[in-house]
Amino acid sequence: MRVVETPLPGVLIVEPDVFGDERGFFMETWSRRRYEEAGLPGVFVQDNLSFSRRGVLRGLHYQNPDQQGKLVYVLAGEVFDVAVDIRRGSPYFGRWTGVVLSSENRRQLWVPEGFAHGFVVLSETALFAYKCTAPYNREAEGSVLWNDPEIGIDWPLEDPILSEKDAAAPPLSGVPAGRLPVYSP
Repeated sequence: MRVVETPLPGVLIVEPDVFGDERGFFMETWSRRRYEEAGLPGVFVQDNLSFSRRGVLRGLHYQNPDQQGKLVYVLAGEVFDVAVDIRRGSPYFGRWTGVVLSSENRRQLWVPEGFAHGFVVLSETALFAYKCTAPYNREAEGSVLWNDPEIGIDWPLEDPILSEKDAAAPPLSGVPAGRLPVYSP
């Protein structure tokens, strides 16, 4: 397994070992020991799965309180996946990083607690998996506007398909400070 740092400290790209031959391939999508050794959490409490069609953008989502760390990857298809640092007081506040995740490259992205997360589907359809460190809490969920000009995410499409909630999300500067996670070095 190879772990690649991104421009945002704590956000990591994981490239699992893949063993393949003419029959197909095998890989571990998560191993508590191996991932803990790489600095990722060893305990996940909830797995999620979403299926979306081309152009669907989900995000930018977060929870506070009950922040969730997420290990995300694609089982079928391809997405552009994004993490945004939304921790008040962070030297990286409002910065983002993105990576293409696909069933072909088999990469994973670790999105730590305190970050907003989103993705857009680039393939015809995508089956997207999340391992979460905290359970979903409807009362704690929040969203940041996907195309907030102050964040400036370079999405690979201009007119995504959005839920009503995501279309109505405020820019980061419009989220009340008390709703945002706090940076702790």
